[in-house]
Amino acid sequence: MFINWMILLAAIALLIVLASKASKVMSADEESGFLVAGRSLGPFVIAGTVVATGFSGWGFMGSPGAAYQYGTIELLGNFFFAPAMVVAVLFFAVYLRNRAMKMGSSTIPEFIVNLHCNDRNSISARTLRIITSLGMVIFLTVFLTAQIRALGMLGSSWLGISPLLASALLLVIITIYTMAGGLLAVAWTDTFMVVGMATAAIYIVVQVFTDIPLVDMMTQLNAIDPNLVNPESSNPYGNAKASVFLVFVYALIFSTALPYMSVRFLAMKSNISIAKTGFYTAILGCVLSLVPIVGLYVRIKNPGLINPDEAMPWYLANAIPSVVGSVITLFILFAMKSTANSILHTLSTAASHDLRLAIFNNKPRTEAELLKLNRLWVAIVAAIAFISTFFLPEAMLSYLGIFSSGTLMAALSGVLLVTIFYKGSTMAAIASIIVGAVCSSYLLTSGIVGWVEGPLIGSAASAITYVVVSVLVPNRVKAISEEAVST
Repeated sequence: MFINWMILLAAIALLIVLASKASKVMSADEESGFLVAGRSLGPFVIAGTVVATGFSGWGFMGSPGAAYQYGTIELLGNFFFAPAMVVAVLFFAVYLRNRAMKMGSSTIPEFIVNLHCNDRNSISARTLRIITSLGMVIFLTVFLTAQIRALGMLGSSWLGISPLLASALLLVIITIYTMAGGLLAVAWTDTFMVVGMATAAIYIVVQVFTDIPLVDMMTQLNAIDPNLVNPESSNPYGNAKASVFLVFVYALIFSTALPYMSVRFLAMKSNISIAKTGFYTAILGCVLSLVPIVGLYVRIKNPGLINPDEAMPWYLANAIPSVVGSVITLFILFAMKSTANSILHTLSTAASHDLRLAIFNNKPRTEAELLKLNRLWVAIVAAIAFISTFFLPEAMLSYLGIFSSGTLMAALSGVLLVTIFYKGSTMAAIASIIVGAVCSSYLLTSGIVGWVEGPLIGSAASAITYVVVSVLVPNRVKAISEEAVST
């Protein structure tokens, strides 16, 4: 355990250095530095933070667990996230960044309000901002809580302490550097983390196929259960065989409509090379999409696991040298932290910036006060999420992630994606958010559809509601200029 603590302390020192540097850079841009990193992120940093956040803890813990339980279908489903992220970067990022800059938007709720309302202080604008922000707070708190639980589960075995203490320790680290450097610190640390994540993924693939060649793996899995190799359905994604292909659509909406993903696009440099950004995203995404192979490997080596989410911890403890396992465990913790810090930053800005403006009607404050408030809410949100771990129901990590992020994705898909082609009314925006959230959460909790089908149906319901209500209740605000958005 001693070497694990030394590795962790060295990593913490590096994270703090990055956060300290980010804090100095951020202070020059005042609150915008905290919210959108002063719009200073380049191609590799954007790619690194998007991929690290998109794959993260579920990719290294939840996805191997799903592969252990359901077989090769998870490999195909997980792979679709890489091309979806590339499409999001190439075709959505610049649009969102440029339009947000023209409207002076620094957060996703602010972007949605500015897109639909000329008077930001009107009752309708404030209502829309409150509903959007509260939806983010509710569902992202669930997601953050699940991430904290996963951190505790893996960190406890690695450090030799209780899951509760491991969760608290790692959450404190995340909170400190997020408070210090805002989105810039989050992006820089994510980029550092994703390099380690990709290195770990490459090592895992080489080790697994050196031990069990691909053909032998398929033969042995087929002997255990033919459905692991040739599934009769796309479970857990849906009952139909083709349902797994819906993961690409899900991942595309995930990468564009989720605030903790899309806020990165607001932080891009104005002269960024979008081609380079897409290239880096493709490389990193494809490498990380190979990680679920661990679940198939462990299903052969130890088919009796009670909890499928223990597949990766078992692999690290039993299949590779202890020192290598320690380093890879650190990278996996990084993967989890990359999502946790992103959610933490997004939650804190929703509370300290968007809800403040909506509730107190744009009450003026100095920039110094705003930065203190931003940082204070990072600590408050972290404390709330930690306390929530005591009340979060037991469920597979992948399911908790899809329920929370998928439902929020469904709620915001209408107001973020449909608006690329059609600008609706404020009432339509409010209605679409509510309908998308209710529809997705009901379908996922009832279990009548697959994991990706629920959020996708919710997204469709949100989009349809947005258009229909806009027609029935026409937009009464002045139309926003439709100037061409340069790429």
